[in-house]
Amino acid sequence: MKVVFFEEVEGTALVGEVKEVKNGFARNYLLPRGLAGPTTKNNLFRAERLAQADAIRQEKLDGDASPVALAIAGQELTFQARVGEQGRLFGSITARDIAERLTEIAASSVPEAVIEHRQVLLPQSLRSLGAEDVRVRLTRNVSAEVRVIVEPDAESAELSFDEVVAEVEEAEAAELEAAEDEDAGEEAADVEDAEE
Repeated sequence: MKVVFFEEVEGTALVGEVKEVKNGFARNYLLPRGLAGPTTKNNLFRAERLAQADAIRQEKLDGDASPVALAIAGQELTFQARVGEQGRLFGSITARDIAERLTEIAASSVPEAVIEHRQVLLPQSLRSLGAEDVRVRLTRNVSAEVRVIVEPDAESAELSFDEVVAEVEEAEAAELEAAEDEDAGEEAADVEDAEE
């Protein structure tokens, strides 16, 4: 079914676009909610006016977001977290954590700047050490890249070193014990051979 969109539908169409969509999607979702309508002359005219208004609104949003994007672009955010034995975090660094830190950074140059966690395009929370590039989409047309670095906190760094030392000592003790058991087994075999 061919429809004209009165509102933006994320991942499908922008305001004023005419698209062919599946009949069920149009009948059950788009038409009842008023997001789109049949491609009649009146609906096309209405969508064109809405598209012009949306373009003006989007231009203002982009203009407001541009200074924020300049303030955060290329920033390196370092988070310290408690780490387990294999370098996995006990918790995680979430989009909300990144958004809060970016809001603090952006507020220094754009006082009214607020970055929402939904704007941080993080597929899943960070659960391991290292660095990752994260995209922040402020508006449809304005985005910025930041680098998120996850390091072990001071307690984890000490704990990890102590754990490594303990593991090495345990491994050495186990090898010594295995060697002694092997020697004892060989002596017992020699004694049995001598008795026969």
